Amino acid sequence: MGKTKMSGAKALVRELESQGVEVIFGYPGGATLPIYDELAKSSIRHVLARHEQGAAHMADGYARATGKTGVCMATSGPGATNLVTGLANAYMDSSPLVAITGQVSRSMIGNDAFQEVDITGITIPITKHNYLLQEASEMPHTVKEAFYLASTGRKGPVLLDIPRDVQLEIFAPHQAKYPPLEGYRPTVEGHPGQIKRAAALLKSAEKPLIIAGGGISLAAARDLLVRLAEKADIPVVYTLMGKASFPNSHPLCIGLMGYHGRVESNYGIANADVILALGTRLGDRTTGPIGTFAKQARFIHIDIDPAEISKNVPSYLPIVGDAAQILEQLGDQLPAQKHEQWISELRRTAEQHPLRARSAGVSIPNILHAVKTIVDDPIIVTDVGRHQIFTAHYFPVDSERSFITSGGLGTMGFGVPAAIGARVGQPRRTVVDISGDGGFMMTCQEIASAVQEEIPVVVLVMNDSCLGMIRQLQHAFYGKRYEACSFGGNVDFARLAESMGAAGFTVTEETQITPTLEKALAAGRPAVVDCVLEEPANVYPMVTGSSLMEYVE
Repeated sequence: MGKTKMSGAKALVRELESQGVEVIFGYPGGATLPIYDELAKSSIRHVLARHEQGAAHMADGYARATGKTGVCMATSGPGATNLVTGLANAYMDSSPLVAITGQVSRSMIGNDAFQEVDITGITIPITKHNYLLQEASEMPHTVKEAFYLASTGRKGPVLLDIPRDVQLEIFAPHQAKYPPLEGYRPTVEGHPGQIKRAAALLKSAEKPLIIAGGGISLAAARDLLVRLAEKADIPVVYTLMGKASFPNSHPLCIGLMGYHGRVESNYGIANADVILALGTRLGDRTTGPIGTFAKQARFIHIDIDPAEISKNVPSYLPIVGDAAQILEQLGDQLPAQKHEQWISELRRTAEQHPLRARSAGVSIPNILHAVKTIVDDPIIVTDVGRHQIFTAHYFPVDSERSFITSGGLGTMGFGVPAAIGARVGQPRRTVVDISGDGGFMMTCQEIASAVQEEIPVVVLVMNDSCLGMIRQLQHAFYGKRYEACSFGGNVDFARLAESMGAAGFTVTEETQITPTLEKALAAGRPAVVDCVLEEPANVYPMVTGSSLMEYVE
């Protein structure tokens, strides 16, 4: 840069380029126009969302599909607050994002100026860190720092709030300030003594079990986990966020655990003597009531965030650090073993409690089966609801970063924009979003964005004309009093898609499923398939005779 002077906005865009940013998902406003003016001169692609929440979810889907840091941008005031749900979603699921918001000029802050909001104050609990920039000379180091924080340690969203006059302020780059980053030193290397003790504990176990969480994918440690499990012959269950952390068709893979988990997985949790929990916060949807969770097991808990160790489940042997580094050492120290009797016990349990067989008609399992048959190795994105859990059970994935869902926050409306972001990040892979009609309606406007940007995602709407999970809860706990959960079936999702320039299809009979999906996938442009389900289907009876709750209550 030399001593050439530049604006804060130009310095921002220059630093984004130097960080390797390829795409920003955003929505402009008066408080960000100086940035957009510079962005137009850059190599960075901008994807225009139709709502700022959509931009945040797109950046999140991009991050999860690529392993890179996603970037989203919004203007001040309502633009910034519309990012909040997307930031909270990324924070709960440890997804690396950098969010950029415009702010009113420094002299107006605190005056209730037009479109002013304290977005740094609002987002303190849902970001890893945030900044309100006070000088243009702070821009280069602050942007570097934001990307470093978002992508290291326990990953997560970082927000940069930039007043409009800071964007316009001229400074000489040689005057840029580079204060030291103090107090942030995430532990990467696991304690050697603890790793040695963990190896000894696993070696002595008769009924060991591994819980694979989402942190395995975040650490790119999947192959190391496979190596360890195969060498020590340890069965693996996964959390919802950990579904793509271990090949689902692997002989040692037992399946989804937790509230909506498989019988054999929850049986394994209840009967294991040593459990190795990897990259999971062991949230309530995973454990059920803590007081009765895995009472027979000694827990080895590995996580890069020390705050998660023993937060929910008491840890017998904690190890803080990067999962890849720890798994490599642990795999080296563990001897080859066999646990044939224990694995046979789990398999017998699985045989006694199989997944409910697919029945005739337009049903979620039949649709998922058709997708699996037609598409080789897609990225599956889900929205939130019953279809999400059906997909977790009925759609095995064997590739990394091939299952993207909202786990911790359970954000309806995540599916469509996250699928768009995933396809931008992985343009050579087929991306299929499985959404419910409720979640689809929350962010369906982003189909127009996909059309404009020529992003050929395929969205399958599981249309049962109701809020399925709410209906299920009312069925189970409220005497089948179905209040405020029916949509009335008055929306034609195929025509809605066509009105935005996408391809629209409708499935009303089982024989239409495969040929319609083939047409949607071959369309070469965004496509929406309105799958009119024959009847609402609760997710919990599909695993016959069980749920986690039956084991723990």
